[in-house]
Amino acid sequence: MSSIMPEGAALRKAVQWISKMREEGNTPIPNLIDQACVRFNLSPKDSEFLCRFFTEGTSAKK
Repeated sequence: MSSIMPEGAALRKAVQWISKMREEGNTPIPNLIDQACVRFNLSPKDSEFLCRFFTEGTSAKK
């Protein structure tokens, strides 16, 4: 049985996965974003969102 993911679910899972991977190691964010895009079959637009989301979030903490 195949289920269709609602729009945006893959992006939410990617954000969760990247956050978890950041806690577990020192992999650079751009590498994690690339891996997430492949793993969750994300579009280039989603990739840009992830870049902004994690870059702006990181710079706000400094």
